[in-house]
Amino acid sequence: MRDAPDLPTVTPGRSRAAQYVRMSTENQKYSPENQKDAIAAYAARHGLMIVRTYFDKGRSGINIEGRAELRRLINDVTSGCADFEFILVYDVSRWGRFQDADESAYYEFICKDAGIGVLYCAESFENDGSLASTLQKAVKRVVAGDFLRDLSIRSFIGQSRITKMGFWRGGFPAYGMRRVLVDEHGAVRGRLEIGQRKCLQTDRIVITHGPDREVETVKRIFNSFVNEQKHEGLIVAELNADRIPTLLGHQWIRKNITQLLTNERYLGHMIFNQTSAKLGSKTRRNPRNMWIRRDNVFPPLVDPAIFQAAQEIIRTRQLERSQRDMLDRLAALREENGYLTGNLIDADPELPSAETLHRHYGSLMAAYKLIDYQPARFLERAKLREARCLRLRVATGEIVDRITSLGGQATLDKAGHLQINNDITVSICSAYANSDRLGRMRWYAQVDRRAETDLTLVLRLNVKNTRVEACYLLPTRELAHARCNCLRITERIFADSCRFATLDEFCAMCLGVRERAAA
Repeated sequence: MRDAPDLPTVTPGRSRAAQYVRMSTENQKYSPENQKDAIAAYAARHGLMIVRTYFDKGRSGINIEGRAELRRLINDVTSGCADFEFILVYDVSRWGRFQDADESAYYEFICKDAGIGVLYCAESFENDGSLASTLQKAVKRVVAGDFLRDLSIRSFIGQSRITKMGFWRGGFPAYGMRRVLVDEHGAVRGRLEIGQRKCLQTDRIVITHGPDREVETVKRIFNSFVNEQKHEGLIVAELNADRIPTLLGHQWIRKNITQLLTNERYLGHMIFNQTSAKLGSKTRRNPRNMWIRRDNVFPPLVDPAIFQAAQEIIRTRQLERSQRDMLDRLAALREENGYLTGNLIDADPELPSAETLHRHYGSLMAAYKLIDYQPARFLERAKLREARCLRLRVATGEIVDRITSLGGQATLDKAGHLQINNDITVSICSAYANSDRLGRMRWYAQVDRRAETDLTLVLRLNVKNTRVEACYLLPTRELAHARCNCLRITERIFADSCRFATLDEFCAMCLGVRERAAA
């Protein structure tokens, strides 16, 4: 059993520390200045010298994605580049509000394993590894994650209620609309321009028609699409030729027209929860029965009959546009240009948008595959994967041959797993060398966490990925607890494994196991 890593002790005036500061959109208690003041006071009391600052501004603590500074901090720690002995954080929630409390503990353990202590400056406990502090810290981590879950529920309920009352819940209005601020009695305070926000919590925002030019442009788009039967691509070209900008001052693209033509807000309706992405999950489109809506909140910008006619045209096009027609035109576009991109597809008036193809086929790559096309970068990746698989098959064959030549028994089953001495099963994978953006070499193993084998043998290749440099043997059941199939070779699970310098050592070990079993 591995001993817990020893943490450094504070040497007043000589111990160096880094501070990690994170500010999302929460209250003033967590402002960067307040955090830095509390950390500075803590450092002064304990004789620590702050030599480095990592600051994630406007970042949620729900996960590590998007938190570039925390990633840089962890990378400095794991790479041995850290020139400090402690990391000072305001409290547990600033380290993160991870939905899995173990994830927060995982990043802290990485620091501890490198001999760098994590200290929480505004907590009532010292992070000294004692039973009391460990229990309090675990509770704090759970509470920090639970805060976001409660906030998500309260936010959804509040936004649903605001929508049902006919008020604007937030974000940019659609083209041709503007936000108007009203007080709690309904009296108009004034129009909110882009970037402006309300100041009083009791105030509300309603939607009204925007400038006449934008309203006329909206009507022009619907008229061009319905009455003049113009395609979205032609409408885009005409608007840009007339130098009519979008709401944010950009040129029009086909996606803008598609979204405008299908937006029910132009009928005066207020709609919420068409899509959702709760707690850092991927955005997904919700079925209509989950939408929160309030109809006829303000006068429509377009005639309802014209809007419905536009929806009918869109539905008819979708029904009439067969899969073969789309693929034939996609193949022709590829022949014309020699390659395909999302922008090329969007610019073609005879094709649906790249977003539509993505929804229809699951991905653009799936559509490309049906016309026998692969972008050059994907072909290179496929060749690289094929070369790696070939090297793995050759190495596996060498293991079988060597064990057999030593007098043992080794065969491969249908799944490609190694059967040794009719006793144990071993799945084999490789750890390949990759250089990061700083040119440092890193080894990553693509393991099978669900393999039905007793053991997993990881073959670590050299920096050129041409030969096996070392082997790691570990129980497959331990991989089931890993966070993903791609594991860095420096992770603790490999440190606890059985390491062999060569394949010959592993094969000799297999023969030794057989002889002991026979004895």
